[in-house]
Amino acid sequence: MAQLNEEALETKYNGNVFARLFAYVKPHIKTMLLALFLVLTVTGIDLIKPVLIGKAIDDHIEGYDQPFYYVSPQDAEITFDGLSLSRKNPASAGGVQEVARLIYYNEEYYLLTDLTEADLEPLKAWEEAGHPAVSVSAHPTDPAVIYGIRFSLNGQEREAKLLSSDQLSQLRAADRSGVVRIGLMYAGLLVVGFFLQIWQNWLLQKTGQSIILTIRQEVFEHVHSLPLRFFDTNPVGRIVTRVTNDVESLNQMYTQVLVRLISNTVLIIGYAVVMISIDPHLALISFLFLPVVFGITLAFRILIRKIYRIVRTKISALNTFLSENISGMKLIQLFAREKTKAGEFRERTDDLYKSQMKELFTFGLFRPGLSFIANFAYALIIYRSGVSVLAGTLSLGTLYIFTSYIRSFFEPIQELAEQFSTLQNAMASAEKIFTILDEKNTILEREDPVRLTEFKGRIEFKNVWFAYENEDWVLKDISFVIEPGERVAFVGATGAGKSSILNLIGRYYDIQKGEILIDGVNIKDLSLADLRRAIGQVQQDVFIFTGDIRSNIRLLDESITDEEIRAASEAANAKHFIENLPAQYDEPVTERGSTLSAGERQLLSFARTLAYGPKILVLDEATANIDTETEQLIQAALEKLMEGRTSILVAHRLSTIQHADEILVMHKGRIRERGTHQELLAMNGIYKKLYELQAQGV
Repeated sequence: MAQLNEEALETKYNGNVFARLFAYVKPHIKTMLLALFLVLTVTGIDLIKPVLIGKAIDDHIEGYDQPFYYVSPQDAEITFDGLSLSRKNPASAGGVQEVARLIYYNEEYYLLTDLTEADLEPLKAWEEAGHPAVSVSAHPTDPAVIYGIRFSLNGQEREAKLLSSDQLSQLRAADRSGVVRIGLMYAGLLVVGFFLQIWQNWLLQKTGQSIILTIRQEVFEHVHSLPLRFFDTNPVGRIVTRVTNDVESLNQMYTQVLVRLISNTVLIIGYAVVMISIDPHLALISFLFLPVVFGITLAFRILIRKIYRIVRTKISALNTFLSENISGMKLIQLFAREKTKAGEFRERTDDLYKSQMKELFTFGLFRPGLSFIANFAYALIIYRSGVSVLAGTLSLGTLYIFTSYIRSFFEPIQELAEQFSTLQNAMASAEKIFTILDEKNTILEREDPVRLTEFKGRIEFKNVWFAYENEDWVLKDISFVIEPGERVAFVGATGAGKSSILNLIGRYYDIQKGEILIDGVNIKDLSLADLRRAIGQVQQDVFIFTGDIRSNIRLLDESITDEEIRAASEAANAKHFIENLPAQYDEPVTERGSTLSAGERQLLSFARTLAYGPKILVLDEATANIDTETEQLIQAALEKLMEGRTSILVAHRLSTIQHADEILVMHKGRIRERGTHQELLAMNGIYKKLYELQAQGV
């Protein structure tokens, strides 16, 4: 069995994939904009959170060096040791406002009073110099107890009082309240962000599933609209892959990637702006790594897209192989080819495995590479900002904000890279989906087709030429007329063109030359739905859907009543086996009708055709797979069914068409003989030879 070259069937899509995918978002644009607003709000919350922690560190946790201003008792926030103090500056001029200030020395806190605002800068310089020339003062009543420390400031001797833990707690009550207040704000932002993310995710998931439902339905309906020629050249497994796997791969793109791309871009810009505002020098050091990151990302994007295309193609090929071999399992087991097929499957899975390993290897190098660059930049920034903190040019809270931002700055860049990979996967799938959606239906219907209120059943072929490919003619200059109610049979060797004629009557293929008329109207001018509804066809290979007996006769057409189903079953002589089933018309039917015999499936197919009441009856080897007893049942039914209907029969067993009004003998695409059974025998030609061969059992 020749191996199908799936890659040869894949064509590269040349359109604008992203613009076409975005078209599916337009009906949901308001919802997507709301989701985007929620994402940006959550992004803003993420930007604010480090600022709050930095503020808590600088203003409250490390805020001991903030001065306490002397104020009037009515304006006091803190009353301590007879002093009315406040952290709010009463805005005095000239730096003469009296203040008090905490000093942290030798792991203890001291309070220095009787200062002015002009003393604050020299005091800070003294601290940064490492507290030089400090002497410890003893308690006046107990020399063994430390009372405070003495040092010189601006040429004056100063003394700071040692604080107990209770006194320190009293003085720093405002700082504690500030930390609690900021903590509550932080918690509030977390709660708000949590519920906004739930809302955002729900909107995105709902919208994404709606879009995926639309695409899947569109692909399915479009596949049904395509001519049989498309299915002649495209494996079932490939089509199934498009409707299932490829459509599903778009889900993550719509539910996460598109919005996250925007939010991560906003995050990167936001982090960059804040870092520049905090310390332009450190920010520029961080930005030095961006060209490297973007270069790696671009190379990864180009490479991974090629790999994704290969992987999707090989998955499609594997599904095609599975579909074909599961459908042909009986034949495989019949010829004991299980091991051979298992080996072929192993080759295909190994091929897919190697392609997926290339994908994993590429991704495995990319993510750690970006992580290394991010961590290297983070370490460099920690070093530089740490030096600034020690030099007193950068506060500890600002250090926290900056380091939080620098780590967070590279996270959305890494996420963008991952989202690009997901996007590339989706793009590869979308290309294949749109390739199918762009398949044109070559069986075109007029915008204003001729609508026949009732078909009489007159069929005429006028000099018809037909080929499936190019000019490899299957039918050559075929002409005949079948009057309403006539029974005409086509016979001939395999490949003579009999079944092609039946396909052309229903316009499943279009002819290259000539005309086909139904009731005097060219079938190209008729509505396809009207034309095919007027033709009832029973084929040799009967297809039974999963469901029950009733649904397989009705085919979901609720206009066909239960009474009509029973009448069609009785007319087709299928009633006797249906009513012997445990659930009769509600009897479950498995895939392809595997629980029914070949004869029962054929009878069921016959009942299905009759339920639609066609004016033209087409029997394509309808009795080929039926035992003699069942054939007798159908032959008995046919005599009644063909009354008033134009009937066309194709059969290899000449005994089944001897009573036809006319028999047309096909040979190499042409009509070689025509006449009744007796007339053809009298011609002593092709028909007689076929008849004698069958009579001899050859």
